[in-house]
Amino acid sequence: MLAAVLAPALAVTLLGAWLLWPDAESPSLTTLAPGSSYAQVEVLAVDADAAAEDQVRARTAEGEPTPVLVPPEHLPEVEPGDRLVVMRLPGAAADGASTTTHVFVDFVRGPPMALLAAVFTVLVVAVARWRGLAAIAGLGVSLAGIGVFMLPALLQGRPAVPVALVTATGLMFVLLYLAHGFSARTSTALVGTLGGLVATSALAAWATGAAQLTGVVGQDALDLQHYAPLVTLRDVLLCGIVLAGLGVLNDVTITQASAVWELHAGAPAMSRVELFRRGMRIGRDHIASTVYTVAFAYLGASLPLILLVSMSDRPLLASLTSGEIAEEVVRTLVGSIGLVLAIPLTTAVAAVVVSARRSVPADVAVPVPVPVAVAVAVPGGPGADPAPAAGRDVDG
Repeated sequence: MLAAVLAPALAVTLLGAWLLWPDAESPSLTTLAPGSSYAQVEVLAVDADAAAEDQVRARTAEGEPTPVLVPPEHLPEVEPGDRLVVMRLPGAAADGASTTTHVFVDFVRGPPMALLAAVFTVLVVAVARWRGLAAIAGLGVSLAGIGVFMLPALLQGRPAVPVALVTATGLMFVLLYLAHGFSARTSTALVGTLGGLVATSALAAWATGAAQLTGVVGQDALDLQHYAPLVTLRDVLLCGIVLAGLGVLNDVTITQASAVWELHAGAPAMSRVELFRRGMRIGRDHIASTVYTVAFAYLGASLPLILLVSMSDRPLLASLTSGEIAEEVVRTLVGSIGLVLAIPLTTAVAAVVVSARRSVPADVAVPVPVPVAVAVAVPGGPGADPAPAAGRDVDG
């Protein structure tokens, strides 16, 4: 049954990836002016009372002191000892000598982020061992798949729903089997995940059109539309909705499948209906906790926008239906509906699969071992009782 569902799904995914594969060069964005380059400097001093060009004094990698132009909004965060990414702009002084201007681009965040990644990796491997290491490897493969297939396909104007489904389905095949191994339990979770993905994609496609969500929110969307004219921002929004709920969807399906397996291990004689009922008791708690988990995740990611809305004098309903907030509301609702539908589907499939047994026809005689009494002779005279004096049961 599992193969009948998953084998065609894998075949369709591979076919879709072949048909949708980017076949042209994707648009590129140039961030450097001609003759300029990026560099790193270390802040030596910050003087808020000095002239603009002398506010931040830094030292280049070659050890030369240089002023750095820092925008006012970033200046309060700059402190001595910070490392900055700057853009070197060549120029000429009034006397004809060549000069170089250093302009602030960003902070150097690589070392602390690398430390967090190292701590995360060590803890995951220490607690989950080989399975944790496989999950991290699967995460790397997933990010590579998104970068190689999904992003170029969207930049070249491929249709959003097929791209989202092919990407998400392919990632789930890799992630689940790599992290949890090839087993009926993993395959059951994958069936539930694929069902949730189909529902999420269909709902996202309907909701983005029915709610007239354009995706034109913020400067990033406008820049993307300018530099990549083939991209449809609504398609980008749709793919984002599908990807946003992918991790939580995978979590609930694998947990639900494991719960049904453990219920069956504790009571092998339990019927499929009872397995489903008890599994759904766990699933209801899972649904309740996951729904607000998803909502809080989106609220946290959009906190600056929520703060602006809280300051607005518009009515609450008008604020919730505005373009920026409506996208997050629809994202939360669509992802939550996909989760709610995936849990009973996974539980039902798990109950059927885990209780499957080979049955014997009723008219076939099955030999059953029968205890046999073995007589042990006891020495006696001619008049001794011929009946066995002692006996023991042995397995026939």
